[in-house]
Amino acid sequence: MSLSVSDTMFVAFPPRGFTLSWYAKVVRDPDFQSALSFSAWLAASATAGALLLGVPAAFALVRFPLPGRAMARSLLLSPLIFPVLVTGLALLQLFSRLGWGTIWVNLLLAHILVTSPYVVRTVSASLMLADVTLEEAARTLGASHWRTFRRVTLPQIAPGVAAGALFAFMVSFDNYPVSMWLADAQNDPMPMLIYRKATGVFNPSVAAMSTLMIGLAICVVLMLERLVGLRRAMGM
Repeated sequence: MSLSVSDTMFVAFPPRGFTLSWYAKVVRDPDFQSALSFSAWLAASATAGALLLGVPAAFALVRFPLPGRAMARSLLLSPLIFPVLVTGLALLQLFSRLGWGTIWVNLLLAHILVTSPYVVRTVSASLMLADVTLEEAARTLGASHWRTFRRVTLPQIAPGVAAGALFAFMVSFDNYPVSMWLADAQNDPMPMLIYRKATGVFNPSVAAMSTLMIGLAICVVLMLERLVGLRRAMGM
């Protein structure tokens, strides 16, 4: 962070002087604006997809005695175990073999794959702590399955859903290994932009970009703590 307020054209440590002009330059940079908007769209879309897949998957794993449930859980959580670089390369080969040439679709599917485990894990933890008797009472009193879920189950698992959504958003927004294999010049997420600038002529604007992303991550964590509490969100 200290490098981002240096008033020199090149990186020097300890920093010399103090200026916020690098932040102003970054905010006005069209490449930064384009990458930021694309990353925000990609992360929001991946989060929505992860919720649509992860919440039902968590219900299936926790509430239903399905055959092969342990194997299904391992498969759903496997993106957390495999190196992300290997996952990105495998997805690149898969999309190439299938002939899928739409880059943003490939990126979206890949980001949903690597973010869904976070939703499955947090929602599963919340479901294990939820009071099933409240749901049974609601259905006994005539509530439909959907109404029971919306009015009884969802409020109980809301911390897990919120935590999974926020983790999924941040993992997608800051994901470099998968984007490295699948992105192109027209679909350029923030991590790719920072990498290109860092490998070129490194100046304090790169540190300013990184500081802004760190600040965003801190804001997300504070938001999570403010809304539901970190310990409650993680099912602790």
